[in-house]
Amino acid sequence: MEWSEHGIAVGTRRHGETDIILEVVTAAHGRHLGLVKGGRSRRLRPVLQPGNTLALVWRARLHEHLGNFRAEPVTERSAALMASRVGAFGLALAGAYLRLLPERDPHPRLYEALAVMLDCLDRPVLAAELMARFELLLLDELGFGLDLERCAATGVNDGLAYVSPRSGRAISLSAGEPYADRLLPLPAFLLLAPGATEPAGLEEAFRLTGYFLERHVYQPRDQAMPEGRESFVRAVQSAAEAIDGRTAGMGATP
Repeated sequence: MEWSEHGIAVGTRRHGETDIILEVVTAAHGRHLGLVKGGRSRRLRPVLQPGNTLALVWRARLHEHLGNFRAEPVTERSAALMASRVGAFGLALAGAYLRLLPERDPHPRLYEALAVMLDCLDRPVLAAELMARFELLLLDELGFGLDLERCAATGVNDGLAYVSPRSGRAISLSAGEPYADRLLPLPAFLLLAPGATEPAGLEEAFRLTGYFLERHVYQPRDQAMPEGRESFVRAVQSAAEAIDGRTAGMGATP
């Protein structure tokens, strides 16, 4: 058995004195493990770090075997990710989410979304927006997707402002206003193309996705939400505040 494909490293663990078991995510083969012989060597160790995109060749005698990886660097972003709290926490959180998926189960949309997000973790507000969208996509891939296309009560597709916590369907402002205290706010940026958000909407976005992740994914598995989620959100807030402070300082009159 053999296949070759690009993949993103999301984890490693030692195997013996010189080897590692590499965990990657690929478009066609999903989250996949494999042994890298000599993976702890001075040459390979920086290449195999989480966050890097690799050109992979996987070989095994049988499909169900662990198999061996041969890996070459394509995009080395691990050092930059580890240099910031947003990058480090964002990468760890994405890895925790991907481990909710069965091994070797392909989810190409999540792979593409992960690659885009990792390249934007140096822009905290955009990184947070992409993480919220990643969480929505994860819910969809797990079979618990939200219906944000049109109002569940009226069928209209404009003026959407809430989400029903029971059905996960969007509700328009006019239809939901009498029940606003029982509905979840729907941040407007989630209905637009990426890059259209403001920091104020991010808290509502993470409240929305967190509610459904907790209800449909973690509680049924008797698991807690990843601790790194709160750390990621705090890191984004701190980074955004620092950027705002520098911008205000640059605009001040000397």
